[in-house]
Amino acid sequence: MRSLLGWTNPLVHAYLLGHVCEPGNLPDIKMLALFGCGSFLLRGAGCTINDLLDQDIDVKVERTKLRPIASGLLTPFQGVSFLGLQLLLGLGILLQLNSYSVMLGASSLLLVFSYPLMKRWTFWPQAFLGLTFNWGALLGWSAVRGSLDPLVVLPLYASGVCWTLVYDTIYAHQDKDDDLKVGVKSTALRFGESTKEWLSGFGVACSAGLALSGYNADLGWPYYICLTAASGQLAWQIYIVDLSNRADCNRMFVSNKWFGALVFSGILLGRLAT
Repeated sequence: MRSLLGWTNPLVHAYLLGHVCEPGNLPDIKMLALFGCGSFLLRGAGCTINDLLDQDIDVKVERTKLRPIASGLLTPFQGVSFLGLQLLLGLGILLQLNSYSVMLGASSLLLVFSYPLMKRWTFWPQAFLGLTFNWGALLGWSAVRGSLDPLVVLPLYASGVCWTLVYDTIYAHQDKDDDLKVGVKSTALRFGESTKEWLSGFGVACSAGLALSGYNADLGWPYYICLTAASGQLAWQIYIVDLSNRADCNRMFVSNKWFGALVFSGILLGRLAT
């Protein structure tokens, strides 16, 4: 999973925008469509950047050796050309937003282009992924309001980073043996046998941040019911995942769509109930 300008999957940005619709109303459909299209285009661009920078590593890792550039299906020039098209279309989406959001989106470029290199330098690339992915916590608010409310967006941003640390550490456990051979780093290697304890801490911080953000945004009671269910889903996956089994790690990673769906539903219902 990769992102550009902080746009992650449409569900995440739908629930970010749920914070900024008027009480008793649904989020703006045009804005949801823009963020959905931006997510589709710019997640893909992030993947292309990652594949271009990591082609020397991908070819040595079992799970990634068949990626288009690593396998030779596409040349680096073709990859760069495709990236240019993705970025051009993504820029068209970004320019539909207000000037504050355009500047805010552009300011994430350093994170976007540096993240794929972090696994070479630090055991915390998942933290940098979280900082990049969840830039949408800032953009989702600013796209509607034209500014930021730190009491709402900062806890939301921090909770998103913690969520990313949970699911991407689980994801990274699929590659830990290959990573050791290649010499790249991850939180899966950093945490080792203590992974579930670390993930539990990040899970608690994620839920607490979402609760604080919802409280500061004056969301109604349905939000907290859905947040409780989402927190339960997060706890379940941390407890049940077999970190030595690649297939199970991937299954738990994919299950995070339900966490996102529950939070999205909670914010939407919580806003309608106010």
